[in-house]
Amino acid sequence: MIINVKSTIKVLILLIAAAHFTVTATLAADNNGPELPAVCSHIEVDSDQNVAFHAYVIGVQIYRWTGSTWELKAPDAVLYSDPNYRGKIGTHYAGPIWETNSGSAVTGTRMDGCDVDPDNSIQWLLLQTAYTEGAGVFSKVTYIQRVNTSGGLKPATPGIITGEEKRIPYTAEYYFYRGGG
Repeated sequence: MIINVKSTIKVLILLIAAAHFTVTATLAADNNGPELPAVCSHIEVDSDQNVAFHAYVIGVQIYRWTGSTWELKAPDAVLYSDPNYRGKIGTHYAGPIWETNSGSAVTGTRMDGCDVDPDNSIQWLLLQTAYTEGAGVFSKVTYIQRVNTSGGLKPATPGIITGEEKRIPYTAEYYFYRGGG
């Protein structure tokens, strides 16, 4: 029997999302990003920032066993233009880096995070741009928010051998901002 790994991962992630109640950020009326729950008010961007790009992500968080703990190695995910994961527009990988199909890329540096559903999903984050590359949608991005996460938590049980890797399914939304000036 042949198993389609990508389809299996998508089904697993959708099942994870459906099985857990999560707090969801909604897009603010002024299109300045999502309205965040009170617990995440510290990852709000300044009012002079405007949403330049919004993507839906499905993929995995890759963890490596150090011999005593699981450490995040990298994400491996695909960016989509809609919440049904249609219209592939790019990828997200180690760095962390987001890259569009046209070659525009942005690298972020973590500023802060918040636990909305710590038993079921990775943190919501605010990242500041460290570097951009190429002309396109990411060329002038200043901040990145990760919200509406599901899954992606490090494994709960210890690894067997040092260097062992686990790929944990997750979904999220990313908002990319530019300064309004």
